[in-house]
Amino acid sequence: MIMRIFQVTTRPGKEAAFAEFFHETAIPLMKGTKGIVQVLPGAARPETPRDFSFVMIWEDLEALKAFVGEDYNSPHIDPAEAELVESRTIRHYDFVAD
Repeated sequence: MIMRIFQVTTRPGKEAAFAEFFHETAIPLMKGTKGIVQVLPGAARPETPRDFSFVMIWEDLEALKAFVGEDYNSPHIDPAEAELVESRTIRHYDFVAD
């Protein structure tokens, strides 16, 4: 399995708009995506109000590529989020089960 960690920093002043997108659109979308075993969304905290993240566990690399394409190392974004986001990072790991 593949663990994908996607982190977002919003543009200043766009925290509330991104939070709405995150809760109303992004979380339901990811939870309903074929090939995802588990989704762990992380909302902003008071000390980091512009930072959000997802930890996603994918069945395998092929399932991830089926969703994001061959260039899976680039952050896959929804067009609605593009104007709200200042920066994105993406990392992949082999998931280690207990």
